Amino acid sequence: MQKKFPCLMIALALAGGAHAATAASNEEVTKRHFAALVSGAQPKMAELTMFFSMMPKGGDLHHHYSGAIYAEQYLEWVDKQHYCVDKATYQIVSVPAAIAAGRAKGTCLSSAEVIADNAMYRELLQRWSIKDFSNHGALQSPPDRQFFDTFGYFGPVASTNTNEGLLTLKQRAIKENLAYIETIFELAPFTQDADFDQKVAQPGTDLGAQMAALSATLERDAGFQQNIANYLANVKTSSAGVDDAQFSMRYQAYVLRFLSPSQVFSSMLAGFKLASQSPQVVGVNIVGAENFHVSMRDYALHMQMFKFLKAKYPSVKLALHAGELALGMVPPEGLSFHISDAIEVAGADRIGHGIDLAHETKALAILQTMRERGIPVEINLTSNEFIAGVKNAAHPLDLYRRHGVPLVISTDDPGVSRNNLSGEYVLFASRYKTDYAEVKKLSYNSLRYSFLADADKQRLIKQLDGRFAAFEAAIAAAHKKTTAPKP
Repeated sequence: MQKKFPCLMIALALAGGAHAATAASNEEVTKRHFAALVSGAQPKMAELTMFFSMMPKGGDLHHHYSGAIYAEQYLEWVDKQHYCVDKATYQIVSVPAAIAAGRAKGTCLSSAEVIADNAMYRELLQRWSIKDFSNHGALQSPPDRQFFDTFGYFGPVASTNTNEGLLTLKQRAIKENLAYIETIFELAPFTQDADFDQKVAQPGTDLGAQMAALSATLERDAGFQQNIANYLANVKTSSAGVDDAQFSMRYQAYVLRFLSPSQVFSSMLAGFKLASQSPQVVGVNIVGAENFHVSMRDYALHMQMFKFLKAKYPSVKLALHAGELALGMVPPEGLSFHISDAIEVAGADRIGHGIDLAHETKALAILQTMRERGIPVEINLTSNEFIAGVKNAAHPLDLYRRHGVPLVISTDDPGVSRNNLSGEYVLFASRYKTDYAEVKKLSYNSLRYSFLADADKQRLIKQLDGRFAAFEAAIAAAHKKTTAPKP
């Protein structure tokens, strides 16, 4: 072709060069436009919101499914699942149970009856999320309690209608130009073993031997294996129609850190087996308030459990909640080792929150390790501010940045917090000195550090290239119109 059509080749080369020059020019205009939005005494918040709503965002990597569904949708599901809402407590109760208890008419309400009572509806939203808390319109329990208590209200319907829920999250994500969610989906199945619980509580116990014995027992337990099969079937059914050319979703199995040791270990083992058996389940996580008594008491034990199972399943990825604590939430020594143990003992591939970094005994070593190993920290600004009161310069975000630790911006529980990923980027850009190159890199980071299979990761990164080119062209065109001389 080169010999026969030299003019055509030259024309194509010139066209390609022109296209590259245009793309570079559009990116430069976008950089200048963004710089104008964050410069001055006050960032231009409304324009930043529009900018980030339009900007392509690779993925949301710290995302809890049950905490991502809005209270309004959970209320819709109450009737579908034959429940009602107790008028006095706002708890979800099954209709048959309400009838059996002889509840008088009007004491356990349908969703339509709740909505018809505006005062009750408003209070339900305040109990089932953090709505109105910051402007003092809500019930004023401590913020962390308010946050974690919400899960107890909508819990009865949180694992129902999961296909509808995931499709809702997909459509909401697409509307804000988000292409991937890695959601912490469902609790991995567990069982209890009283003998294990008793032995691991004794000083000097050979923990490895106890874990090996319980692991062997569970491998022979037909009921435990069936629960794993049921979980995988639920993922397959729930995710029907979610993945397409525009959008992808993957799932993390999670463990509750405040359960008994045998329940935590069996749930961890189930999570590792799930992630090793299904390409849709891409990792294992541990969740729950880190400052609960059991969470603190057993933290080191849990990290040893992860270490044991990681040795058996080395390809399984871990994204661990660690260091979601602030001074005063626990005694000072409780702030000194959680991130370090998650990385050095458990072998975490990503750290969720990490806000107590400055209190860690080995803080500088942690930063060096995270930089050298490419272990990112998942930054959840709204969540950290509400739950722990950590925001602005008190947040260790700048510490991580200065030491070259990779960052990803994420939402945590957007239904409970009533936020979205675009809003988290707005908080980042308005609170911390940044530029367009960094926010663009953050978008790519959320794919580069995902637990996606390499082929899927590269496919989405290539798509992101095209989406950014279109975005920058749109910004450049709008900038040209707004800066053109008036006739």
